[in-house]
Amino acid sequence: MIYFDNNATTQIAPKVFEAMRPFLETEYWNPSSAYDRGKETAKVVETARENVAALLGSANADEIAFTSGGTESDNWAILGALEANPEKDHIVTTRVEHDAVRKLCEKLEKQGKRVTWLDVDEDGSLDLDTLRAALDERTAVVSVMLANNETGILFPVEEIAEIVKERSDALFHVDGVNAVGKIAIDLRSTEIDLFSVSAHKFHGPKGVGALYIRNGVELPSMYFGGGQENGRRAGTEAVHQIAGIGAAAEFVRDLSPMKAIAEMRDRLESSILATIPDAFLNGTADTSNRLPNTSYISFANTNGEAILAMLDEAGICVSTGSACNSQDHTPSAVLQAMNVPYVRAMGAIRFSLGRNNTAAEAETVIEVLPGIIERLRKLGN
Repeated sequence: MIYFDNNATTQIAPKVFEAMRPFLETEYWNPSSAYDRGKETAKVVETARENVAALLGSANADEIAFTSGGTESDNWAILGALEANPEKDHIVTTRVEHDAVRKLCEKLEKQGKRVTWLDVDEDGSLDLDTLRAALDERTAVVSVMLANNETGILFPVEEIAEIVKERSDALFHVDGVNAVGKIAIDLRSTEIDLFSVSAHKFHGPKGVGALYIRNGVELPSMYFGGGQENGRRAGTEAVHQIAGIGAAAEFVRDLSPMKAIAEMRDRLESSILATIPDAFLNGTADTSNRLPNTSYISFANTNGEAILAMLDEAGICVSTGSACNSQDHTPSAVLQAMNVPYVRAMGAIRFSLGRNNTAAEAETVIEVLPGIIERLRKLGN
């Protein structure tokens, strides 16, 4: 099997699995317990917190709060910012956010909150002047992703943070879920207030993530009960999951493998665009402004779901990048926001490479894909 869907999830690293194993077998102690075994388990939680802080370039490990994943972290950041500033009712976000942000903001808008949706151009880039114009005294939170999960496009979040702080008192939240472990992050050098991560995107387990909460930011808890996570998130810590995210954070701090991944991606992308007629890159061609592992390509006059199915039969796993809803046949919100023509949007495929992929696998995809596209076009799919 060739797995080119690493933006959806990643294979758990062996060292991560081994770090988790004791807490699923023998070290089952509650980290809040007062006896020695409980205290030792609590140290594991704190070591994991330090590892995640180091990965994100956080100034202090106490700025890391563990969650169940990226969705909870995103929801907590936005809802917490609104609760912390009840006199403010304005949210600023983009039209290309992950559903964890976009659907929440859509719901809040229906409930009476004022939401400004920032547009992107055909390359998927933001116009920062529209952000400047959107900010006002009632803005509670600005939420912008660092790396788009479909196109891989990077938003200038450090510059955005400066704009937010210059022109408002709003909190600035960054959804960093698809960027962590792929590019360097140094939060201490930014004015970012809140930053979401999810372990399964960087070779950790599913069901655990974290929210970076900058020192000095008061974010109300979404859960009530015990005093875990420094009183910010009640509930007994899932120690095996937390040990996993800590080990994964340590594992992906070495970004040197990303050079080879970028070279594989570039070879794959350039070959597909050169050999398959009417193939189009979605997003910027400037690879310095894109994740090193991601290529989102549309094949005009085809169907993404059909391409995916035929690649699956060939043992190749990819994604439509949410580009096609099989029930109502509508393009993804990201492609709609980029004004990608319908005949292209419906045939979009995302290739997202990872640390376990090889150049030989990329060559196999290069060999197999043209025939699939040709057959589907002949069939009218």
